[in-house]
Amino acid sequence: MKLINKNIAFLAVFFGLVIGTLSAQEKKRIDGVIAVVGENYILESDIAQGYIQAQASGIDISDKSKCYFLNILLDNKLMAHQAVQDSLVVTDEEINMFIEQQTDRMVEGFGSLENTLKAYNKKSYEDFRAYFFDIVRTNKLAEAMQNEIVKDMQITPEEVRRFYNSIPKEELPVVGQEIEMAEIVIKPEVSKAEVQKVIDRLNEIRNDVLEYGSNFQSKAIAYSEDPGSIQSGGLYTITKKDPFVKEFKEVAFSLREGEISLPFETEFGYHIIFLEKIDGPKLTLRHILLTPKPSPEAIIAAQEKVEKIRNSILNKEITFAEAAQSVSDRKENRLNGGLVVNEATGDTRFELNRIEDPVLYSMVSNLAVEEVSLPRMVTDRGSSKPAYYRLIQVTAKHDEHPVDYTLDYLKVREIALRNKKKETVDKWVKDKIDETYVKIADDYSDCELSGNWIK
Repeated sequence: MKLINKNIAFLAVFFGLVIGTLSAQEKKRIDGVIAVVGENYILESDIAQGYIQAQASGIDISDKSKCYFLNILLDNKLMAHQAVQDSLVVTDEEINMFIEQQTDRMVEGFGSLENTLKAYNKKSYEDFRAYFFDIVRTNKLAEAMQNEIVKDMQITPEEVRRFYNSIPKEELPVVGQEIEMAEIVIKPEVSKAEVQKVIDRLNEIRNDVLEYGSNFQSKAIAYSEDPGSIQSGGLYTITKKDPFVKEFKEVAFSLREGEISLPFETEFGYHIIFLEKIDGPKLTLRHILLTPKPSPEAIIAAQEKVEKIRNSILNKEITFAEAAQSVSDRKENRLNGGLVVNEATGDTRFELNRIEDPVLYSMVSNLAVEEVSLPRMVTDRGSSKPAYYRLIQVTAKHDEHPVDYTLDYLKVREIALRNKKKETVDKWVKDKIDETYVKIADDYSDCELSGNWIK
């Protein structure tokens, strides 16, 4: 869907888009300072990096001037400055965990860690991490400040209606072709012996730490199968509001500092948790995840089962929805006939050209309504869960159309709320400019900026 908010890069800054280079003191020595906001500097190289990062993110930069990127950076630095004044905290653990996650994505994009280091002209992973630490800290502070400004913000149906009616008909965003789909998931069976093997291994690791003083962090790096925390030694900082699975949070918040849990099960596999620190409502912990694996025979049996199910559907012996209700291993949507919910929007529609999973896109892109895909063995992206077989049926298609208030209410509401938040942030920025020391170089004094930056 084409969003109304044109300032994509502005939002991207607050959700982790890296725009920056070196630490402040290093920058002053080797680079031209073009602006100061509180204690934060903006350099010529920051503007250049903004162009590079925007282009890498798919943003059209053909009409973007230096003033455009300066405006984004001014907002970002002001947010970070005020976050420090308001004592908002971003921990080193949070920064390191974010760097680890982003590094994994970069490595995936560049093909290897070596290629990633070359792209940023870094000789070692340690240099790479040091390069990004201050940058990520500033962006995380800015993000924390923005979240503080708009926390608990809601929008009423009447506000949504007024927002929709304020858009000229010829400027309504266009919703691309959408589909609705249902799924049947068949997971290869894991033997009790394999489960016990994993539990025994976790107990062995736990005993090594407790009885022989082994380092839990090193054990996590060596053995954990959680792709989101391997590099950081299983590190997470969580609160009860964070979106971790229920079983994980229940165990974590039952531990005392320095305690290691017994092995326990979640949908991802089996874990042990080492609670490092309790800081009010926040826990700093490390965990190790091991996932029991199905045998080759179990994988073959699952393949035969899913093919038999598909044939029964094609032969009209059972409907797709009936099969999903009776045999699908996806308990979240089994009772509604396997209907898949779009997590990004909360409804059941998926804009076809916005499906990011290449395997799912290949399965559904050429399916007609009520047609059933061939079974595919898939894994959840970024997950350690074992692969499983998946059947997809397209249940409905919707042609490209201008966004409709009734038909696309959830999408309209999402855009309206985003717009309301942006207006609130913009007003906050304009108010805070007058309270903050700001100095912009004469070379940029002719820029048309969103606030009274040039005093």
